[in-house]
Amino acid sequence: MAAEAALYGPGGFYLRPEGPAGHFRTSVHASPLFAAAVARLLVRVADGLGGDRVDLVDVGAGRGELAAGVLRALDAGGGPGQRLHVRVYAVERAARPPGLDPRVEWTGDLPQGVRGLLFANEWLDNVPLDVAEADADGVPRHVEVAPDGRERPGAPVAGVDAEWLARWWPLAGPGTRAEIGRPRDEAWAAAVGSLAAGLAVAVDYGHLAGARPPFGTLTGFRDGREVAPVPDGRCDLTAHVAMDACAAAGSRGSAAAPELLSQREMLHRLGVDAARPPLALASSDPAGYVRALARAGEAAELTARGGLGDFLWLLQRVGRAGDTGGHDAAH
Repeated sequence: MAAEAALYGPGGFYLRPEGPAGHFRTSVHASPLFAAAVARLLVRVADGLGGDRVDLVDVGAGRGELAAGVLRALDAGGGPGQRLHVRVYAVERAARPPGLDPRVEWTGDLPQGVRGLLFANEWLDNVPLDVAEADADGVPRHVEVAPDGRERPGAPVAGVDAEWLARWWPLAGPGTRAEIGRPRDEAWAAAVGSLAAGLAVAVDYGHLAGARPPFGTLTGFRDGREVAPVPDGRCDLTAHVAMDACAAAGSRGSAAAPELLSQREMLHRLGVDAARPPLALASSDPAGYVRALARAGEAAELTARGGLGDFLWLLQRVGRAGDTGGHDAAH
């Protein structure tokens, strides 16, 4: 698969020394408020599991920014978080970055049998997949791509990929496109299956049945700009995630129903508040007012409509995970 080689092969985009943050910004890079919210979620998962030991698995860890940020938030937060013994795994194909918190265990494979929180922020959109396009007769065909980005129609989609399209993303007519999300479903099911107990969370930009984009979403990013999705290793290749299909795959064999929430709703439930501080604080504590105003601005970016706030959070519980904030913000 061209995308697999371009992203993860020798010299691939995700193995480049500057890392993903050199080209685009995720919620993790936007504000430490995001890592602090994940830290609060981890504490809730630990409470539900009981005991003082909990695992955190950061899937698609980039250069370890989220894993390190959660540890910093736990160190600074006081309360029950500081009493936890947290084992942190960062799952990433790139080499361990220098200077990363030594408490973070760096691995290329999902650890198995963990108890705690598995968190995949903008990982599924980079799991490579095939693109299908309906030909003049309405037959879905694989889209073949050359290293320079030129495309041509390939063989008709058949077998399990055809079954996936028929269920999750049927093409409406000639020229319409779909991204065949079966590899992402399988990747997510494997991630959920790596948990012995706890909560698996995927955060990504995605879509649901009934609102699929008719011409697909595949695109590229380089140096902070959207570019043509050329599989030459010099740009990110990304496509929105069929989150309902992933939810169904991750739920197989589980009695717990998955939840899908917007990032805006979930971060509100985790205490991320974009309300401006009271103006009176500017007189009594000018420095505190400026800090609070900056936090409100960062929270607004993380929860903005039309932006990061529209990302979807897929929550799937495994075993006895207790209440993890998907229902009541007051916990």
